Amino acid sequence: MVSGTTPYQADLLRAARDRRGWKKPRLIYALRQAAAQEGRSLPTDTSLLRSIARWENGQTYPADYVALLTKVYGEPAHRLGLAEVPAMPEAPGTAYPTTPADGVETLTALWHADLSPDSDVQGLSPDPAAWNAAPLAWLVSDRREQLPNSRTPVQVGASDVETVRATVDVYADLDNRFGGGHGRRALIQYLDGDVAELLTARSTEPVGRALFATVAEATLLAAWMSYDSGHHGLAQRYFIQALRLAQTAEDRRLAGSILSAMSHQATYLGRFTEAANLARAAQLGTTGHATPTLTAQFLAMEARALSRLGDHAACNAALTRATTIFERNNPGEDPEWIGYFDQAELSAELGHCFRDMRQAQQATTYAELCLGGTDGRYIRSDFFATMVLAEAHLTADEPERACRTALNALTIGRQLKSARCVSYLAAFRKKLDAHSASTTVAEFLEEAAGYRMWQQAAG
Repeated sequence: MVSGTTPYQADLLRAARDRRGWKKPRLIYALRQAAAQEGRSLPTDTSLLRSIARWENGQTYPADYVALLTKVYGEPAHRLGLAEVPAMPEAPGTAYPTTPADGVETLTALWHADLSPDSDVQGLSPDPAAWNAAPLAWLVSDRREQLPNSRTPVQVGASDVETVRATVDVYADLDNRFGGGHGRRALIQYLDGDVAELLTARSTEPVGRALFATVAEATLLAAWMSYDSGHHGLAQRYFIQALRLAQTAEDRRLAGSILSAMSHQATYLGRFTEAANLARAAQLGTTGHATPTLTAQFLAMEARALSRLGDHAACNAALTRATTIFERNNPGEDPEWIGYFDQAELSAELGHCFRDMRQAQQATTYAELCLGGTDGRYIRSDFFATMVLAEAHLTADEPERACRTALNALTIGRQLKSARCVSYLAAFRKKLDAHSASTTVAEFLEEAAGYRMWQQAAG
């Protein structure tokens, strides 16, 4: 019998075999295959049959076979009952870190929890109160902070910062082309494995500020990718940590952009009042710092929230201001990371607002302008704009054009892994119910059924 100190649950080991529908000879075959790859020999089948019976009856702990069993079952030892359940990393909360050092500690803990197979951090819900608390903490914060003291021998230079920036740019391109679900985990692994030690290394103050700004951009990307993947509580936490890093970097523009991104998520989740306030905080906190492009983008986010609140007058006022201010933009004055916000992107925001206000003609006009101005690098944005156009056609009672446009969106988004894209399709599918008697709609549904994202939307 197994000693009382051995972490061992025989019923879990037996259950793993039952889940696969394996008889004992099939398990023996798998064990031999795995052992052969390691150059290891096993006893006879008869001997293994007796051993398996003893393992699964709780008579003998398979000490020499744990590695092989985890390999053939593809599960960690604790899920097979062969080890104690590891302590689950505690997911950091949504509190705004008090000091730069607290921010680094919280962020690295968040990376660890995100990568842990035993953490439930990806399933966390957002904290509505944090959408008010985080911007307030940033707005009233001291403008000047000391960088965290470092006692490590590692020295960070400008070349290290540039390496991080270039690497994160690669993940940003993957995100734009294939959606947040494609490279999200790889980005977190890179940040946890290569970037974490830089945040606690020695540097000159200019390099240190630049590093924190770069990692803030990377964390903002992690937030967007988590949001796009449907991990909303996790995304909110990344947004808050990105804001804290931007404060340490003394980058008011980037902090404003992070608040704007938080507004975008809050609107998506139906928290329209918080979303409008986040966009206003971005404008207030960047007074005297923001370029026309940034201010126009912040106003567009405010308008998105107002359109969903049903305040059409305020939404139109914000859109008018955004359009007027954007006319003064000078790309040479803008930070590189806002380069995506061009006339096509502004048109896309207007299209969303007019769709939400059920003004089909204007929504159609701006969605078409957006599609006419893209360069093919922002596949997900093209998908969103095309779906806005499809919904505008439905609002105008033109189901045939709507279905044709939606098929185009499905083709554009064939390689995207994006929960947000799926949600656009689900909303469109629901609106199609009003046209269920249409032959055109029936034909569309039949054709759309062959697309992966449509299948996900139907589920």
